[in-house]
Amino acid sequence: MGTLRGAAAFVGVADDASPTGELEVHGRALEAAMIEAALADAGLSISDVDGVCHANNSMALAEYLGIHPRFTDSTSTGGSSFEVHAEHAAAAIAAGLADVVVSVYGSTPQGDRRRNAGGRGGGRGFMMAGPNPQAEWEMPYGLRQPMGPYAMAATRHMAQFGTTPEQLAQIAVSTRAWATMNPKARHRDPITVDDVLSSPLQCSPLHLLDCCLVTDGAGAWVMTSAERAAELAKPPVYVLGAGTCHDHQMISQMPDLTTTAGVISGTNAFGMAGIKPDDVDLLMGYDSFTITALLHLEDLGFCPKGEGGRFVEDGRTGPGGSFPMNTNGGGLSYTHPGMYGMFLIVEAVRQLRGEAGARQLESPEIAVAHGSGGVLSCMSTLVLGTEATR
Repeated sequence: MGTLRGAAAFVGVADDASPTGELEVHGRALEAAMIEAALADAGLSISDVDGVCHANNSMALAEYLGIHPRFTDSTSTGGSSFEVHAEHAAAAIAAGLADVVVSVYGSTPQGDRRRNAGGRGGGRGFMMAGPNPQAEWEMPYGLRQPMGPYAMAATRHMAQFGTTPEQLAQIAVSTRAWATMNPKARHRDPITVDDVLSSPLQCSPLHLLDCCLVTDGAGAWVMTSAERAAELAKPPVYVLGAGTCHDHQMISQMPDLTTTAGVISGTNAFGMAGIKPDDVDLLMGYDSFTITALLHLEDLGFCPKGEGGRFVEDGRTGPGGSFPMNTNGGGLSYTHPGMYGMFLIVEAVRQLRGEAGARQLESPEIAVAHGSGGVLSCMSTLVLGTEATR
């Protein structure tokens, strides 16, 4: 389990979002801009890159960039794709299969809607790619996508453990409090629990403010070996542990609606890093919905199963709380272009490098970026640190 620990490091990150929810640049040009910014952050150039990760088509991206990578990865697990890419990239670097690897994401659903105004709408809506029994066995019965599966998880958690709508709402309130300190956040006005509960009900028990945004956004990261990282422009952020696990594709096949595969991915990542939950200074946990964030807290061991609601109800995860979570404002208030996992890594790296501005934590040493893909389907966990060894 220790082969990847400290072998590779993030050396450059970049992201872009706007308080308007829209970006002017889109498509490959946006991806290229993010890669250029992340490489500049690292003090590298495109000629240094020999590994490319993209959650759709790494070959098409490499062709656009004019490079010939010897490591390529088009893995797509939804929102956790970029944590999976990081795990694969760290393994490739440790094995000598690549030296400098980039991963990028850009999506502009808001801007695309404006650009396509007057054109034909439609499409399949939220549905996993490839052969998919969801179209036959779930969608015809009225399960609203994508919030329906998460509403099922929230309902079950409430029934089994007594979790309340107020406790879920507090997650949104605490996350918004972080967003007030992020100038790029889509929403920066503080909210209350009552605001969340009085916002329109989307899919019981989830209200509008329990749900992630739909915005334009983009980001990229650069990873290299620990040895090379020590010579570059910014302090390296080391990959101390990584783990991935998925246990279903469609929500009706999830073994337990209150427990995700993060139990396994987290255990593996923490074990590789040689840490315990108490060692973590920051959790960047995918927050597609408030229930998503609550399940992460339980499944990664920050509180016992069933006690997530009580864990968050006093604002513990917000500014001034004892356990900071989603300090950029999260998918609930900062940005959510569709696959949010890239932004978890970017913020974790910035916090560990002391570059988070008004929301900067005091000397964090260990951060966890925990991605969730599909409908609570694929969990991928990274443990990141300021030191290669502990």
